[in-house]
Amino acid sequence: MSPATRNEATILVRNTPLLGPVLTRVIGMLAARAQCPIDRLDDALLVADTVAAHGPDHTVNGTVRVSLAAEEGSLELVIGALRPEGGKALLADAELPGVGNVLERVADSVEVRQDGDGGEELHVRFGFAT
Repeated sequence: MSPATRNEATILVRNTPLLGPVLTRVIGMLAARAQCPIDRLDDALLVADTVAAHGPDHTVNGTVRVSLAAEEGSLELVIGALRPEGGKALLADAELPGVGNVLERVADSVEVRQDGDGGEELHVRFGFAT
């Protein structure tokens, strides 16, 4: 992949049992195109598991939107259509006793941002050397 190549995908899942399988496959495809090392792919799949397990509880209408972007050296996820305080709540759900916050431990950056519609988005970024 040339440095200027950026692969993007957005998934919108209403049937929440499908969220985990669909999200992990899309992450796998984009990560492969970005020459993502296996250990960072495992980290991204942990994020997918967390989003699948807890994301639907914090959305505006039960639909989870995940925008993904991969380019050489990075993978970014934006989990959206979260209700007000939903990003913070999703981040809190990633806290495990004795481990800490899974998202913050595996990602290079995790940030809750306002989405412009009164709700929130959770931005998660992974960097890796290629």
